[in-house]
Amino acid sequence: MSGVLARKDIKKLIQQNPALVEGYIDLEQQLQPNGFDITLRDVAALQNMGQIGKDNAQRQLPDLESLIFDNHGFMELKPGNYMITYNEIVHIPTNLMALARPRSSLLRCGVSIGTAVWDAGYSGRSQSLMIIYNANGFRVQKDARVAQLVFMTLSTETEGYAGKYQNENIGQK
Repeated sequence: MSGVLARKDIKKLIQQNPALVEGYIDLEQQLQPNGFDITLRDVAALQNMGQIGKDNAQRQLPDLESLIFDNHGFMELKPGNYMITYNEIVHIPTNLMALARPRSSLLRCGVSIGTAVWDAGYSGRSQSLMIIYNANGFRVQKDARVAQLVFMTLSTETEGYAGKYQNENIGQK
């Protein structure tokens, strides 16, 4: 039977090798009753147009310009879209998948995070789209908890993800 993993199940999988999640800031703070909070590592501005075609050979991602946190680790962002990278590296077993949702405090600030599916078998330090809807902008600090990963068991084990983003951003310091 499939379902959402609870805190104790997530913690048990974090203690295995490979860990479900590594590179976290504070395990007890980030573990939630129904998921795991993931934290902000980097923010980048999209520099040009991207493209998606009918096959992956026609995919072109926009260039990114990394933005700099101030001396207190904060960044002030104007309304718009930004590519964010998380601190955490995930290793999703082939019997699980994950979805991420923005933390409710982010939504209350007029900010959302657009995410895709974390497929079974995926390993990497993921990226998402942060959208600032608040006309006044948004201020965020490095390592802030911005989204919650919710892990779900699959009805059956699968072969696992083998796409372009496998092991993405793992070599970054």
